[in-house]
Amino acid sequence: MGCEPPRRLERALGEMYGDAAAADWLAGLPGLTERALAAGDGLTAERVAAPGGRSSLVVLVRRADGTPAALKIAPPAARPDLERAALEHWNGWGAVRTLDASEAGASGPGASGPGTSEPGADDAAGGLLLERLHHEVSLRSLPEAKALLEAAGTVRRLWVEPPAGHGFETVAERTARQSTGMRAAAEADPELAPLVEAALAARAELVEGASELLLLHGNFRQSKVLSGERAPWLTVGPEPLVGERAYDLARLVRDRAEDLIAASGGPVTARRRVKKLAESLEVDQARLHGWTLFRAVESGTRALAEGRRQMGEVNLEFAGWL
Repeated sequence: MGCEPPRRLERALGEMYGDAAAADWLAGLPGLTERALAAGDGLTAERVAAPGGRSSLVVLVRRADGTPAALKIAPPAARPDLERAALEHWNGWGAVRTLDASEAGASGPGASGPGTSEPGADDAAGGLLLERLHHEVSLRSLPEAKALLEAAGTVRRLWVEPPAGHGFETVAERTARQSTGMRAAAEADPELAPLVEAALAARAELVEGASELLLLHGNFRQSKVLSGERAPWLTVGPEPLVGERAYDLARLVRDRAEDLIAASGGPVTARRRVKKLAESLEVDQARLHGWTLFRAVESGTRALAEGRRQMGEVNLEFAGWL
């Protein structure tokens, strides 16, 4: 089987890491894939999932007993070790289950602790072997109201105590890193300065008043929740960190922003969505509003820096509504 990466993945890696670094990793991808398959104890490759995601190659495989699975291979910079640690801690509770390290553990959240592999060592060589979901069916296939309801029910399962001795960064740490790029964007384009300043001010207040330290998905949105056999909907692709629920929920508020912008009444709908999600998940509405503003501005300025102008403008327009 060939393992040609989807064009979407090639473009996204170039945007995120630079063309040279992306090309280096992609050049070694056939070897990584072959080693991962060989290490999987009887894995047989079927095909590459396409169009696939923006951060990893997913190969649909069969295990020796015929069980379908998915082999995910990501660059070391994507921290597949932390993704593995979070998935093993959730152990299938609201999330896709790992098959190579934790299937013998007890069910339910917190049944197993984080892995100890260094980024790019075990995970870059062996990949993540996961239960196979229906990658072509995400919550985005549902009407918006139903999708938000199902998403809320899924994400609440992920908010558990993190494992002892975990290596996940905090919301404060991640957003401090992101703030550097936001300030650079404002310096490069003074028109962005008011939005960036408002977002950074909101972050400063939110970080100061934070009280929760729960395990978070980090990039939760409708497209990260896929149809499964074991459960109707399971989340994939965490970028895990620890902190408050409002931060995790903030990305979901912005889902289908392009549709809101194309429709009349977008600003009202966006603010109503903040209120509805905050109430349904018992999250402080003001904190959800603040994190939604920060995350929309951060995503928008980062997209502009990566050359994804349309996505950047959508996110910044959404932020302006808040």
